[in-house]
Amino acid sequence: MKQYVVYTRVSTEEQGKSGLGLEAQERDIDVFLTSFSEEPFEVLERFQDVLSGGTDDRPQLAKALKRVRSTGAELLVSKLDRLSRKVSFIATLMDDKAVKLRVASMPFADKFQLHIYAALAEQERTFISERTKAALKAAKANGKRLGGLRDKTMKRNEAIQAKAHAEAEKVMKVIGPLRQAGATLASIASTLNETGIPTSRGGSWTPTQVSRVLERVAQ
Repeated sequence: MKQYVVYTRVSTEEQGKSGLGLEAQERDIDVFLTSFSEEPFEVLERFQDVLSGGTDDRPQLAKALKRVRSTGAELLVSKLDRLSRKVSFIATLMDDKAVKLRVASMPFADKFQLHIYAALAEQERTFISERTKAALKAAKANGKRLGGLRDKTMKRNEAIQAKAHAEAEKVMKVIGPLRQAGATLASIASTLNETGIPTSRGGSWTPTQVSRVLERVAQ
């Protein structure tokens, strides 16, 4: 019988009390168990932390990992960032031969694919942070608020284009090597979908969308 130890995490005490964020995690886990798990299965125990994803010292996760190591069960989380937002932490965990990890939202992803996803997510957070700092610095130097509907529209369009380019650069970390290795657009799209990397709108990849990313980066 397949055995799981479920781990969930929310970022603040308020979320823990109100259940915000937990419902979505439990839904993803239930979908995985119902549609993707081997049969029969058993959930041995559930653990939950109410702490930031940037904090590695999480008592409930430690207990969950201890249970996993002692039973041989798989650690089941809804998304990879529920474990940590740090690639180093996730990589160390995946190197532990006594820990089997399963991510509900990416049911077929192997360790290599999970590592790529974690690295891309960390790069995106770093970019967003730097972009925010740059925007605040520019606004402060400008010393005035943007005025008029046209200015707001132009700024919004520029932000959309910047976001699209940043997302293209991010996913190129995966597309680029595959393309250089001779992979077709269709096979690259299939790999991205299997890895669980969504498009900019949260959908599935098609060969046309892969081609657009290559064109955007080339420009």
